[in-house]
Order: sequence, then C-alpha cells, then structure tokens
Amino acid sequence: MSDADTTATTSQVTPKIERFLRLMTSRGASDFHLTVGRPPMLRVSGSMEPIRYRTLLEADYASLVRPVTTERLWEEFQATGDVDFAYEVPGLARYRVNLFHQQRGSGAVFRIIPTKIMTLDQLGLPDQIRRLVDIQSGLVLVTGPTGSGKSTTLAAIIDLINETHDLHIITIEDPIEFVHPNKKCLIHQREIGTHATSFAEALKAAGREDPDLILVGEMRDLETIQMALTAAEKGTIVFGTLHTNNAAKTIDRIISVFPADEQEGVRNVLGDALRSVVAQQLIAKTGGGRVAALEVLFCSPAIGNMIREGKTPQITSSIQTGIKEGMIDMDSSIRKLYEEGLIGARAALDKAIDKANFKDLGEGPAPAPR
Repeated sequence: MSDADTTATTSQVTPKIERFLRLMTSRGASDFHLTVGRPPMLRVSGSMEPIRYRTLLEADYASLVRPVTTERLWEEFQATGDVDFAYEVPGLARYRVNLFHQQRGSGAVFRIIPTKIMTLDQLGLPDQIRRLVDIQSGLVLVTGPTGSGKSTTLAAIIDLINETHDLHIITIEDPIEFVHPNKKCLIHQREIGTHATSFAEALKAAGREDPDLILVGEMRDLETIQMALTAAEKGTIVFGTLHTNNAAKTIDRIISVFPADEQEGVRNVLGDALRSVVAQQLIAKTGGGRVAALEVLFCSPAIGNMIREGKTPQITSSIQTGIKEGMIDMDSSIRKLYEEGLIGARAALDKAIDKANFKDLGEGPAPAPR
C-alpha cells in the first residue's frame, strides 16, 4: 500500500472544498464539519459556528468530498460507512479527515494538523513536564478528550527528547501528525493504513526493531494496551494516549479493558510499569481562545501499591498531597485558571472532576486578572 492510498493532495483542478479550508484557516478554526441536512460548520475556540451557506444535500456532499478522496478510500467509505485519511493542501495545511454516515445522510470532519512542533514553553506547560524527557523505562500516558491537545503535548516532549538524548524512537500514529526530523535521535514514524494495518501489528513489529522509545498514538483496544504494557514492563519507554480526563479514570480504563480473571495481574504490571499520567483538558478562555488545564501524576511506591491493591479512588488524594513531588490535580489546575481570571465560573464548573468543590464560584464571570 502506498502513501497515495491514504494521503490525498490537490490536483491541477482546485477542489471546491479548498475554499472552506482556507476560510477555516482565516477564522482560526480547528475543525470543519460537513453534514447532509445542515449548512457547513466550523469549530472555533471550542464552539460550533455555522458558515453562511445552503443546507447540504447528498449531491453537494459528494461534489465536495469525493474529489479529495482516492478511489480506494471512497469505495471503502461506501462499503463500511466510515474511513479516515490525511489530506494536504500544499502551502496551507494538512488535515485529518473522517468520512461517516449519520441519520440524515453523509458527514465529514476535517481537523487541521499543525505542522510546527511547539516547545513546552510555547505551550505554557508546567516545568515538571520536563521530567518526562529523562524517564528511562516504563509507561507514560497523556490523556484527555478528543481535541484536547494530546498530540501537540506529546510532540513537544518527543522533540525535547530528540534534542537531548541519543535514542531510537518509533512512533505509531493514525495519521502521522507532526513530522520529526532526526536530531540526536533516530526516529522512524509509521502510519496506520500506510505502513501497518493496526496499532497492535505495528507495536508487535516495533518490538523487533531495537527501540528505546515507542509512541503509540492511540491505545484503543485490548491487544494494543496489552502489548504496550508488555513493552513497558520489559524496559522500553512507551508513551501512549487515552481518552480519559484524569489519572484515576485512566488507570481504571486500562484495567477494565481486560477480562475479569486477568485484572489482578494487569494491576500488578501497571503498578510496576506506570511512570506518569498527564491528563489535559482545553477550556474556553474569557475573551476568546482556549487554555489547558493539566493533571500530573508521578508514580511513587505508594501509588504503585494503590494500583496493585485496586485502590484507585485514593489516587486523586495522593496527587493533591503530592505537590512537593511536582504533582498537580485537575481541579486545582482548573481553580488556578479561574483565580487568574483566564476562565469563567461556568467553564470551570463544566470541566471540574468534583463539581461540589466549585459550587462557591456561582455563575459569575472570571475574576479580574491579578
């Protein structure tokens, strides 16, 4: 299978959809949505905004999407009702594209893939994130909802490792988002659909390729999670992502994927192999834009015991009392953003893990910045 099978580019005839993608860039949108039965929409600063355009018919959808979809992918979409690929407009941007079927007809989402790798400082991430760069073995999880910036954070961490360590890094992604040049590290990037049929298959192959660090773009199924844990247990550094919004839920999610009779063994492996969990959420800023709230867990012997003994509800309390070890809990991060005047009370309450702790904020705006 060639790269052309999963990454489409513009032809000599400019596809009509490019007008919308250029509008997306000019409006600073992260996503462009096409849905039969609705006008096109953009996601700007986390909110959906309609574009002044007619309601789409199935014929409109096909005229916009089919010219930027290879024949093989279009046939797969027609057969399965779901397909993913990357699309590039030279000189503008790359996009992660999902085509799907829904109640009214067909739908599509174009998500912009940033090409510039930002530094941890540029992202405004706390200094303790730098500690992840020096981890020598085990599992590091970066978690959060879709669109919360997990890939951007991981790219910044990998880039710093690339500048400071001599490692062999293998990334497994769907699709490849940030392209890493070889600096001090040797980096091989593999894309699902182009270089491997699944995360599990690519992970299995990576284990035979003398890696020091493996980045797993999404730990979405039992086999992938199992293989990532095995690699971490054997001494490889493994970075992975999950769609969870705090450390305790992340640990529970991994364990719950396994059959009940295997969960005790998984707790033991995870208690030994887990090094850190970074959970992040993007929250609407007062005045526009979004800002990241982060929870940071660094595993200690006590936390490892909690994982092994199934006492994950106690982990959040350990994070709250682990400030001296560089830990941050999600609710404290959110409250700090509120107290700095960056987010309003409603936004803080919406994203809080324990909402009872935020009732004192009421419904008012953010306080004046200090």
